[in-house]
Amino acid sequence: GEVVDPVQPIVYYIDPATPEKWVPYLKQGVEDWQVAFETAGFSNAIIAMDAPEDPAWSPEDARYSVIRYLASDVQNASGPHVHDPRTGEILESDIQWYHNVMNLLRNWFFIQTAAANEDARGVEFSDDLMGELIRFVSAHEVGHTIGLQHNMQSSSSYSVEDLRTRFVCEMGVASSIMDYARFNYVAQPGDDTCLMPLVGPYDKFAIEWGYRMHLGQDRYSEQEVMRNFVEEWQEDPVYLFSSPMRGGADPSSLTEAIGDDAMRASDYGVENLKRIADNLIDWTYVEGDDYSALEELYNNVVRQWSRYTGHVVANVGGIVRTRKRQGQAGVQYEMVKADKQKRAIEYLNRQVFATPYWLLDSDILERFQATGAIDLVHARQSSGLDQVLNVERMKRLIEQEAFYGDQAYSLNEMLVDLRSGVWSELASGRETDVYRRNLQRSYLDRMATLLEHEDAVQTDIVSFARGELQVLREQLESATSSHRPTELHFRDAILRIGEALEPS
Repeated sequence: GEVVDPVQPIVYYIDPATPEKWVPYLKQGVEDWQVAFETAGFSNAIIAMDAPEDPAWSPEDARYSVIRYLASDVQNASGPHVHDPRTGEILESDIQWYHNVMNLLRNWFFIQTAAANEDARGVEFSDDLMGELIRFVSAHEVGHTIGLQHNMQSSSSYSVEDLRTRFVCEMGVASSIMDYARFNYVAQPGDDTCLMPLVGPYDKFAIEWGYRMHLGQDRYSEQEVMRNFVEEWQEDPVYLFSSPMRGGADPSSLTEAIGDDAMRASDYGVENLKRIADNLIDWTYVEGDDYSALEELYNNVVRQWSRYTGHVVANVGGIVRTRKRQGQAGVQYEMVKADKQKRAIEYLNRQVFATPYWLLDSDILERFQATGAIDLVHARQSSGLDQVLNVERMKRLIEQEAFYGDQAYSLNEMLVDLRSGVWSELASGRETDVYRRNLQRSYLDRMATLLEHEDAVQTDIVSFARGELQVLREQLESATSSHRPTELHFRDAILRIGEALEPS
């Protein structure tokens, strides 16, 4: 339990080319890790210092770890390190932060927090706010240089409702700053919460595992101690690690996501995007400027909306992976519960496939483009359809039903729910607008593609897709509308289905 100063602390020097006003924040990002090293028994284990005023000192010198400032329009930062391949000891690192990462940070923080945070409402942030964002980047990249990988599972370890409380002020938006969790987009106006990532409980756990000294033990007994340390915490999701599965099959391990329920988190996120869209002209106004900032931030609103689509789709046919070794109870792969998968399709029908009129404000769009709104919505909705009607996803639904029977969300049920949402006008009798007609044509194209997809032809996918098109054709044949575009669209859809089912 004793905490001691190390003989040789980890030292990061700040590149003397760094703009002076950002130096304190870069240092804070380094020293934010001190609390993690204290759990491993070390105080003052990691520190940041100004570069020596010595003409013989060089940031290129491999003896020194340096946070390098790169005057570049690249919107990124990175944290590589050099280690001894014989022992794994980390010898040196050079964090690189590009000047224009600040633009990326502005966009992220504006889009994810401006609805609930007055400080983020503007094209230019205060130096103090931008400094705190740089501090976050510094801490994340330092984490890489001391041996930590991205932990994308940490963002799903907290409940969505906790993210609306003071819980975040102590625990961060995710249990690890090494996630791509970014900022608290769940927080609603008036919530008493915080918005920033922090060095979290997983980070402290990982540093203790990797850096605590086990004196007087040989290699084998030390391994057993470390294994037991992991097993002691294995049931707590806060301490779990995972990287994204192939194809994004695991909804608990995604990038740019927060919270344990993508549908609830994304609903909150969309409500905030609507608030931002309503105020976007005012919040990007700078007397005499052109509309480039308005255009850039509008496009970021659209991209954030699309990210939520991806987070939700991952639940359909989803599989949660929990890494285990032999001797640990339970399995590594578990199906996402059926009700959660069904709620995912309900979200898509409501927040993605329903026409997003809140994005279609002509007062915004006509300030920076002559045309393109219809194509923009079509592209984003079609992408959502393609993600849902992905062959690998549909195969997982088939297998889950084979394993779990009526406890699973079957491919048939998913397709029925999807058709009911995409073609809801057939039941309601409402007119179809141009956006919905485009969406429905994309649906027909995708279903027709499935009938001939080389990875689907020997599966149940083809028969279910064919059955859905047959049911849809029957519904269309009995539908009537006094709205001429809708009537012509329904007739055209009948012809398209016929061409798909009975190709010439």
